Amino acid sequence: MGLITIILLGIVEGLTEFIPVSSTGHLVLAGALMGVEQDHGTFDIVIQLGAILAVVVLYWRRFWNVGKGLLGLEQGAVAFTRNILLAFLPSAVIGLFVYKFVKAMLGSPIIVAVALIVGGVAILVIERLVKQPTTPSVEAMSWKTALGIGMLQCLSMIPGVSRSGATIMGALSLGVERKTAAEFSFFLAVPTMIAASGYDLYKSSAALGADDWQAIGLGFVISFIVALVVIRWFIGIVSRYGFAPFAWYRIVIGSVALIWLLAK
Repeated sequence: MGLITIILLGIVEGLTEFIPVSSTGHLVLAGALMGVEQDHGTFDIVIQLGAILAVVVLYWRRFWNVGKGLLGLEQGAVAFTRNILLAFLPSAVIGLFVYKFVKAMLGSPIIVAVALIVGGVAILVIERLVKQPTTPSVEAMSWKTALGIGMLQCLSMIPGVSRSGATIMGALSLGVERKTAAEFSFFLAVPTMIAASGYDLYKSSAALGADDWQAIGLGFVISFIVALVVIRWFIGIVSRYGFAPFAWYRIVIGSVALIWLLAK
């Protein structure tokens, strides 16, 4: 994988990790477009940690306060932690059983294109049908809601579905306020992607050479820098326009990619 390819893929990851358009799907399509023939599944998965680090940096006060609150068993901090862990649990368990299947799908750009289109339509439908929100914060979320969001996050194991899209739309359909749904998706990404990346490195590290580690390191740094900007921009867009712009983007990109792939 050349230097320019690594830089471009790092930018793509940082741009798409936290918006509901599927970062993994975009990496697969970008790799196909640039002619990356090797299996770059580990690269795609692990550089997402760079974007996840951006969440920790931008929300460090929130995490710090939760940590202090846990020491004093404060109700809000306990509820926050419980909800993140409950939402993380389904993907942690199911991911162990479907790991090989998910890795295999990373090599299928057509699956990504179809998932982008279907996911875009789903977002438009959910945006139209969503009821008045009843949950204004992560701390106010019930354990059933958190677990339900976690179950829906498992859909994002299909490349092109989008982890953030599955969790945000799941949260909206379960009565969570729009901004809270987006932020909960950010927070949930931390344990989810640490676990996914750690497990993938555990399974694949023996096959990685020095060049692979250098590529992963550079992609990590680039995705971190880009994600720092994107997170704040995304919250502003969602608060003003909702998620429909991202849905239409998914449908257009997915359709163009599908036509291109079938015509090859």
